[in-house]
Amino acid sequence: MYGIDLLLEEHKNIYALTEYLNKICCLILEGAKVDVMEFRECIDFVRNYADKHHHEKEEKILFKFMLDKNDSAAEKLIRNGMLVEHDLARYHIDELDKALTQYEKNPTSKAKLDIITHAASYADLLQRHINKENEVCYNYAQRLLSDECKLLINEQIKNFEENSQKDCIQKKYLLWIDKRK
Repeated sequence: MYGIDLLLEEHKNIYALTEYLNKICCLILEGAKVDVMEFRECIDFVRNYADKHHHEKEEKILFKFMLDKNDSAAEKLIRNGMLVEHDLARYHIDELDKALTQYEKNPTSKAKLDIITHAASYADLLQRHINKENEVCYNYAQRLLSDECKLLINEQIKNFEENSQKDCIQKKYLLWIDKRK
């Protein structure tokens, strides 16, 4: 299924970001200075690639089709699992952004701790989240959805991708993450 295959491919890029976040957090623990600009670039990647580009396809296309099936297991999986974790990821990124601003104003150990805490928490959450989507959610969608629904999902995701390509979203963020692997 094109749509799910594309989402799986995007997970590899998001996972690479989480590994990079863990790497720069460890560097700080080992004595490196906080590179505020690098963290802000990570936040940009998360907000525009992981969230706006990837999660939006899940939430507005795949999950919507799954929820429209009125299946209690899909309802619990999506509403109590995937969507809650997407919101928690947004929380950690917002808090990381605030911690960076605080650090710029007053570079204390507490501000540094907040940066590491939220960056590492986001990374851990997304790694576990990606594994759940890959192993449980997407497989359940494959079983739950009719061939007709899958074709509609593929079509909508393809249209979404074409619109994103006009804005060079994929190119910009894939180049950025490739430089950090």
